[in-house]
Amino acid sequence: MKASDLLVKCLEAEGVEYIFGLPGEENADVMMSLRDSSIPFILCRHEQAAAFMADAYGRLTGKAAVCLATLGPGATNLVTGVADANMDRSPMVVLTGQADTRRMHKESHQAMDVIAMFRPITKWAATIAHPNNIPEVVRKAFKIAEHEKPGACLIELPEDLAHADATTTPIPPLRLRRPAPDHKAVARAVEVIRGAKNPVILAGNGAVRKRSSAQLCAFAKKMGIGVINTFMGKGAVPRSSPHCLFTVGLQARDHVLTALEEADVVITVGYDLVEYHPSLWNKTGSRQIVHIDFLPAEVDENYRIEVELTCDIANALWALNDAFSDIEEPMHDIGRHARVREKMLADFAEYKDDKTDGKIKPQKAMWDVRAAMGSSDILLSDVGAHKMWIARYYQCDEPNTCLISNGFCSMGFALPGAIAAKMIYPDRRVLAICGDAGVLMNIQDFETAVRYKSNIVCLIWEDRAYGLIEWKQENQFKTHCDLSFTNPDFVKLAEAFGGAGFRVKRSVDLRDTLERAFNCGKPALITMDVDYQENIRLSERLGQIKCTI
Repeated sequence: MKASDLLVKCLEAEGVEYIFGLPGEENADVMMSLRDSSIPFILCRHEQAAAFMADAYGRLTGKAAVCLATLGPGATNLVTGVADANMDRSPMVVLTGQADTRRMHKESHQAMDVIAMFRPITKWAATIAHPNNIPEVVRKAFKIAEHEKPGACLIELPEDLAHADATTTPIPPLRLRRPAPDHKAVARAVEVIRGAKNPVILAGNGAVRKRSSAQLCAFAKKMGIGVINTFMGKGAVPRSSPHCLFTVGLQARDHVLTALEEADVVITVGYDLVEYHPSLWNKTGSRQIVHIDFLPAEVDENYRIEVELTCDIANALWALNDAFSDIEEPMHDIGRHARVREKMLADFAEYKDDKTDGKIKPQKAMWDVRAAMGSSDILLSDVGAHKMWIARYYQCDEPNTCLISNGFCSMGFALPGAIAAKMIYPDRRVLAICGDAGVLMNIQDFETAVRYKSNIVCLIWEDRAYGLIEWKQENQFKTHCDLSFTNPDFVKLAEAFGGAGFRVKRSVDLRDTLERAFNCGKPALITMDVDYQENIRLSERLGQIKCTI
């Protein structure tokens, strides 16, 4: 069969459900092959948005999503979204076209070394050099992308090879079994945990993948140990559980950090150093660390490991639960963390009944958002000052119900990511929260949402400035540079795209407006002015902001 047909057959064999992207001249054969395929092609308005859609799909399903672009500028437009997926541990396979092999070696129209450009931001990148190599290349890309820790892989197909003859067939995927923990490592971990006076668990993004959450909850309950989650570990333990100590990563001083500071043993579960650097919680190196993750720990001065369980996280936690099967009552009193939960819960509720006109307090906005969202509904946060409020104030009942980019931290993620989330879970509410800077980075794909009847809601926090940068500069320098800009009328913009637009002028109207937007039957934008004076007040009350953007 034609090579592009074989490529599509291989994608079908991998179980690909969607391909997000933009066509071009050099991938025309692939597009024609997709016309006869069972895989829907989601036509986007910008390649970066396509990559973010694949990014969100991968995080929500654990399966590699596919994004597609042509060569040259199409490929370069993918870069930010692909880097975001790779650093946030989202499985993705990227398909790009390339120039005819007879002109790739020389200066030629739109031709560039795409593989070299993507190599630092992918787990693997390769050019198809012969049509019969396609099954091997595709199988390898998906295997590497989905294997822990997941990330992005790139396949480049030159245009002349796309319509060449191929004689091979797809290689069926084989389910991988990850290794069980080493028995000596388990024994040492048990010894450390038994000797702990005040242990705590730090759950990262790996704790919400591959059945890890259920085993983590069982372990925390059995042992009486509190669980702190990173931005990307939300929902690993339900917010209602007395073992949930909420989210760390915003302030250098916060209620949650006291639990870390008082701990003599920290059990890290699926924790990546890109999420919240250990120098912020283990500066003296005095805490014993039990590292549980799919891969060995990164070497870091402030992350000195006592013992590593390098294996499937759920298996490691199961082994620990089994090793402590002799315990009839929890080893520790979870009530020792009650004051942390009480202080955080009081903070969450402080402005729930706030009644103001004009600018709305972030705390009030987050209270109403949480009230509007069910336990399985999905919130996606863009990057900006609003992300910090979401990280601290929006707590979850289930894993993967709050997607925050906190590895690569790219603006522009939430709106296109929400479109993909709604395609996967059409019966759930899907809310993107964006700043007025980030939303305009991919606003063109609001049209994609309208076209595909992806009835998402996007809540825009307007301050007409780069608010997070202002927050950081004020904390560091007590002043800030010029960061202001103007905005379009977002209500009219939403309507121009064929969606619905709402403006909230009073804090008491936000909850009702959210309900109207979710029930309006079309994609909706809600805009509101936000009181970012609360940024500085929060810093003054709790400490200087230290998190990465």
